Amino acid sequence: MRAAAATSSTTGIDPAGALASSPAQLSPTRTIALLAVVCTLVAMMQSLIAPLLTVLPPQLDTTPAAFTWAVTASLLAGAVSTPIAGRLGDMLGKKTVLVGLLVPLVVGCAISAVATNLPVMLLGRTLQGVALGSIPVSIALLQEVVPPHRRATAIALASASMGIGGGIALPLSAGFAQFFSWRALFWILVGLGLVLAILIAVLVPAGARPAPGQRFDAVGALLLAVGLSSFLIALSQGSVWGWTSWAVLGAFGLSAVALLSWAAWEFRAAQPLVDLRAAISPVALLTNLASIFTGMAMYITLVATPQILQLPPADGPGLGVSLLAAGLLLLPGGIIQMLLAPVGGRLINARGPKVALLTGIAIIACGYGTMQVALASALGLMLGHMIIKGGIGIAYGAMPALIMSSVSAADIGSATSFNTLMRQIGSSTGSALVGAVLAAVAVTAGGDVLLTEAGFRIAFLLGLVVALVALTVAAFIPFRRSAA
Repeated sequence: MRAAAATSSTTGIDPAGALASSPAQLSPTRTIALLAVVCTLVAMMQSLIAPLLTVLPPQLDTTPAAFTWAVTASLLAGAVSTPIAGRLGDMLGKKTVLVGLLVPLVVGCAISAVATNLPVMLLGRTLQGVALGSIPVSIALLQEVVPPHRRATAIALASASMGIGGGIALPLSAGFAQFFSWRALFWILVGLGLVLAILIAVLVPAGARPAPGQRFDAVGALLLAVGLSSFLIALSQGSVWGWTSWAVLGAFGLSAVALLSWAAWEFRAAQPLVDLRAAISPVALLTNLASIFTGMAMYITLVATPQILQLPPADGPGLGVSLLAAGLLLLPGGIIQMLLAPVGGRLINARGPKVALLTGIAIIACGYGTMQVALASALGLMLGHMIIKGGIGIAYGAMPALIMSSVSAADIGSATSFNTLMRQIGSSTGSALVGAVLAAVAVTAGGDVLLTEAGFRIAFLLGLVVALVALTVAAFIPFRRSAA
């Protein structure tokens, strides 16, 4: 029996029953395509603002340092929204929650399009971040409504969207900022979000009915929100406030207290936000741990590669390409990730998700090895970035399959959301590490702080190290296809 079908039997979901009453049963391709587009659109929100960090502060009457909160706001909202959305999907139905999450996306893009100051932009970015919970909900819905022989490929494509969306957003945002208007881009996203919400409501099957009598864990949600927000604020602002400042240390301390309290509460709650007993099973625990390091590996190249491409050659190791050109050089990475995600799905069916995860992470490690050789070439950096993103496409598709094999049908939404959260935490940590490494190895000349070639080499070496750590962790995941 194929691995995807085995996963279905493990989780207790009857895909035939979910599809039988749906008009979409004759077109699973349509369902897969719509949910993949939704995931990609939502994932774009994370990096859409990055090319505008030097463009918008003067237009919004703020400073570049203050405007970094436009990035942090969506990051915080997404981290809090992801586990809550997964639990609500298990309680209310995944299609209902998915359509509901597109509402703050549309409203947030509209607010950003008309923003004239930083507080209004922060509100819009926060609402856009809330929609990030759509990704794990879409993955869980695909598990319920897609036929078993296509399920692994569909889930792999949706799961890889976190990297695909980022690859598309960078050149798209840079192009609109340079040739058109960044406000027009947000208005286009408003229209696209509305169209997708309508299409999903009409064309996508509802999936399995939620089990009756479920309750929402409000205390667990509050503790997790405080813990995650404190951790991500300290992580994102550490280089600005100082890693040893009382503000950063206090935020890390508050995070530790809140997350420990959350864990203690979840173990005692009758209907927890996240079933930690299932999360600490060997398969889920090791998969989530590997997800953190894989997320770090993905974001190290997303942060370091654009910088070295755009830095002026006179100031050090930079290659002096424009913002738009840098985005276009990174775009093939997003394309190859999208193309290899279905290949990863077929590998899952043929050899199982553990083999697919190990293969993807090994490719990531090879990509970072290429970066050490190609540091002085724009095309070489593009090739290394493509290899890394191709590995991400395969690895990210395998993670939900492993998680779903270890939890009950009633917990699929919350379990996949927790896994997505682990990837987001890894991404945030990777971004902060790159910033800290580049700053630590920078030199001062004439009052200016200049990044060095050594700093970028160390950053890419760090990417190789975390990929090897993820590979080691994944090797111990006790998954056997025959057992499934």
